[in-house]
Amino acid sequence: MDLPVIILIAATLCGFLMAFSLGANDVANSMASPVAARAISIRKAIVIAAALNFVGAVFLGSHVAATICRGIINPDAISDPRVLMLGMFAALLSSGIWVLIATYTALPVSSTHSIVGSILGFGLVAGGAEVVHWWTLGGIVLSWIISPFFGALIAYMVFIHIRKTILYAHKMLKAARRWTPIWVALTLILVILSFCYKTPFGQRLNLAGWQGITISLLAGLVVVIMIRRYFPRIISKKVAGQSRFDKVEEVFRRMQVGTACYVALSQGANDVANAIGPVIAIYYIATQGSMGESLAVPTWILVVGGIGIAAGIALMGHKVMGTVGERITKINNTRGFAVAFGSATTVLMASNLGLPVSTTHATVGSVVGVGLARGFHAVDFKVLLKILLFWVLTIPIAGFTCIVIFQILRWSFL
Repeated sequence: MDLPVIILIAATLCGFLMAFSLGANDVANSMASPVAARAISIRKAIVIAAALNFVGAVFLGSHVAATICRGIINPDAISDPRVLMLGMFAALLSSGIWVLIATYTALPVSSTHSIVGSILGFGLVAGGAEVVHWWTLGGIVLSWIISPFFGALIAYMVFIHIRKTILYAHKMLKAARRWTPIWVALTLILVILSFCYKTPFGQRLNLAGWQGITISLLAGLVVVIMIRRYFPRIISKKVAGQSRFDKVEEVFRRMQVGTACYVALSQGANDVANAIGPVIAIYYIATQGSMGESLAVPTWILVVGGIGIAAGIALMGHKVMGTVGERITKINNTRGFAVAFGSATTVLMASNLGLPVSTTHATVGSVVGVGLARGFHAVDFKVLLKILLFWVLTIPIAGFTCIVIFQILRWSFL
């Protein structure tokens, strides 16, 4: 069996490992706050997240993907395709191991930053500093500040507004009837815009900016009218011991679960590239001898990524969910809604502005923002410092591990 074929088989297995690690770690972005707020059981959250991530990865994922390594290094500067194959394989293995270690310790890290750090390490060894796109790396470092800061700021303001206008209102249910439809409409607008312009499938629809905005605004208007009309029915169900506060929380519980489901679907569509990008590069080098500018993704590779993500969620997803949802600060339905709204808004706004962001970082920042709305005592800064340490270590550790693996492979096979 030829070396390229052996590397392709091994890379497929490593791609599955990376997808497994990604699913186990990143499921907290969508389901941590709903589980912590008791909006949904952890078993249901895992089943729903696994299914939606798989659907997002296989059916909504990009079928024409620019190779992930082109954003970090210039692969054309590496003349030997075997070196590029071994480097992509080493990057997959090192990033998958790091994300898996972080998941085992129940700490959230960015899978994107892990694969970026790995490819950076390989690029430095194989082609030198001149093949690295340093501006891209600088943008990634900048995202450590952008993502959590804006996530925290938006979630803080959302929760403060909900608390002031609804939870602290003299006539809570009347205030909820006035403001809840607006928050539902804003959430729907956010979801539609994110779907149109953030997911690969939505981007293939090729809608003009005004078209997506018009569709989302019309949908939001319809929702406002319908909810205000039927709001009395929504809260009329009598449950023993249920207070006005509980009824308001129930409304936000539904919104929180709906938003979490969208985030899970979008996550599968977007993040599967972190696991299968290097596999695609290796596949084309192994089968065609070179890697083009734009590569059509074979369906079987998408399926491998989707199954890996779903398996990671099912087997280890509970670990990081516990940290993000419960250990940083206490979450209920209104706070959880503010977290979801803050992180999704941050990712959408930053992406459209061309700023690099991490959904993981935006989610953690949003959780902290909601906690700070209740005071510094509400946030466990010891846990937060551990998370920040892992964020800072992700790129250097993934890069160094990739260098070690790549050198061993090169000495063994080339």
